Parts: sequence; structure tokens; C-alpha cells
Amino acid sequence: MPTISQKAIQMPVSPIRKLVPYAEDAKKRGVHIYHLNIGQPDIDAPEGALAAVRNNTLKHVDYSHSAGNISYRKKLAKYYQDCGINIEDTEIITTGSGSESVLFAVFACANPGDEIIVPEPFYANYTAMAVYAGAKLVPIACTIENGFALPSIKEFEKVITPKTKAILISNPGNPTGHVYSRKEMEELAEVVKQHDLFLLSDEVYREFCYDGAETISALQLKGIEENVILIDSVSKRYSACGVRIGALVSKNKDIYNVAMKFAQARLSPPSYGQIFAEAACDTPQSYFDGVVAEYTKRRNIVVDAINKMEGCFCPKPNGAFYVMARLPIDDSDKFCQWLLEKFEHNKQTVMFAPATGFYSPGSGGGKDEVRISYVLNENDLRNAMECLELALKQYNNR
Repeated sequence: MPTISQKAIQMPVSPIRKLVPYAEDAKKRGVHIYHLNIGQPDIDAPEGALAAVRNNTLKHVDYSHSAGNISYRKKLAKYYQDCGINIEDTEIITTGSGSESVLFAVFACANPGDEIIVPEPFYANYTAMAVYAGAKLVPIACTIENGFALPSIKEFEKVITPKTKAILISNPGNPTGHVYSRKEMEELAEVVKQHDLFLLSDEVYREFCYDGAETISALQLKGIEENVILIDSVSKRYSACGVRIGALVSKNKDIYNVAMKFAQARLSPPSYGQIFAEAACDTPQSYFDGVVAEYTKRRNIVVDAINKMEGCFCPKPNGAFYVMARLPIDDSDKFCQWLLEKFEHNKQTVMFAPATGFYSPGSGGGKDEVRISYVLNENDLRNAMECLELALKQYNNR
């Protein structure tokens, strides 16, 4: 019988989705599940963007330019300019999701065997993208005690080798919610400049900053404009995860041109998704003001509840809509599965993403941590936290 490829074997399972079969079985038993495992917002998408798709008059759905519709790229460039990021439409490639942007960026800058430094814990799909490209992720440990702030530059210097090609960050962070300060970003820029590295900056949660925090884009850093590859997406910004439209942005013409080869190989980004995304560029600031206020309340509910639970710790991050929580458990994978298989309270349970999947394979990190997406309404979050508190008591008294 033919054997499958080594790349297929190396591809990790998703910590966000791998427990779905257990959730489906729980639902068959009549158990209501609070899905805090996945970044799927329940906030309404902008009506203008939905209407643009609903009311379009296309008679057939054509391929677009491989870089995306020029009308959309021009509006997206204006969006960046309004954010203080000096970008032209000729520096944007529209992608089929932020994940595709990461993939193109890694393909464009890393050969098989090359190394990409990433602060850990990190978005689980980065591991998958590295496997696609044959590149190696080199983690730099961040700690929950200081809210997963960027480690000292000395820690980066320790792991830079002749094979190091790039640093990959998520800002605001998934899974941590940490927002890098200007000082942290400027220190990163110095490392990038000194060692002539690429900086892959995943900024899909740009709008979601709390308590006065502000996203500093990598493309706002002086002296490394040619080194930066910005990754973006409409999924989170507009509560439109299924639209599958992202962007790769670079001022480096060589990077742009080779990324376009990958864009041409997959032909074009989704047409209806671009219709939505172009209209979404007209979304007023009041929409984001309301979303930020809502997420701030939700974050506070989750963080405050967890920190009142015995043996638990959860830092209060300033961005995205995730928290990492340390729980008094022996194994987060077993605990999250047990929640779905064995636990229920008033015919309810809660689904988390085990944090092990956000650490490098084999590191042993995240065994007592879970990632929580506070994307549900306040009442659901309070019920979910009640389930968690009762579940922890039962789990540790088994």
C-alpha cells in the first residue's frame, strides 16, 4: 500500500478544531456548548458590507486580478493611510484569507530548512504554514506572569543563526491578546535591521485595543520598510470569518513580485468576498467604537471570573479577543476533552482550545493553560465561567 508523505505526517492538528467530534457528540446528548475555543465573533457584520453582497447584480462570477480587484485595493490603501500606514494599492496583494497571506509570506522569504523566530505561545496555524514551506519555527519563550510581553532582545540574539531569515509576530496577539508597545516594536526593528531579517507582522486584530493601548504597525517603524511583510484579514475586523479575504502588504518589490507568483498559481481571491470587503472599507468608526466597548466588557467578565477561582491565573490583555488562562489541571488536552465527554451543568458545558497547540511541538508548553475566546454575549460568558468553576472542582476530585 502506498505511504503518505512526511509533510502530511508533520502537519499538526488544530488545537482549535480537533475536539469538534467530542462537541458534536455532546450536542447529540442535548448538551449546550459555549464555544470559547474559536475566534468566531457573534457581533453583527457591517450592514453595508452585507448589503453589497446581497444586492449585487452579477450575471456570472469572473476571476479577478490575481492581486485582487483594483477598486478594492485602492479602498484598502486608503484604509491603511487613515490608520497612519503609508501604503499604495500597488503594494497590496488580496489573498484568500489571512492564513494564505502568512503562507505566501513564508514561501516568499524562507527556503526549506531556514529558520523563523516567533514569540511563544503563537497562533497555531503558524506551525502548519512552516510545515508547508519546509521552514523551521524557532520559539522565544514569553511568560504568563508578565502578560506575554516581548522577551528581551538578548533572547533573540541567542537564537539567531546563519539560517535565520525572519521574525514572525502577531500584534495584537493571538492567542495572548498582548499588544506590543512602541518600545517593544522599536527594539524588534533594531534586531531586524542589525541582522537584515524580514519582519512578518500579523496585524489582523488592529482595531481591537483596550484601556488606551494602540497598535503600532510594523510598517510605521523607520528604517525597515523593505524588511516588513504585513499580514491582514477582514475576518475579525468585520465579524466576517467566512468571507476568506486577507491581504499581503509589502514595500519590497522583490517580495511583492514573488508573492504574486504564488497568487497567480491559485488564480484569484474570492469574488464575493471582495465585494463584501470593498464595501466594508466604508464602515464608520462608530462601528468599531461599539465593538471595542463590547469586547472590553466581555474581557473583564472572563478575566475577573477566572482570577477569583482557586488556583487560577489570567492576565488582563489589551487587545484582540483572547486570553490565556492558567488552570489547576494536569493536562489541558485531557481537561478540554473531559469537559465535552464527561461534564455538564444544567445541560451545559464549555469548549476551550488547549494551549499546548499554541506552543512548539514537543516543548511541553501549555499543559496547564487554555486559550479562551471571549466572543459570546455577556450572559453566555457568565454561564460559561460558572461551568468552568464547577468543572475544575469536579475534575480535580475525580
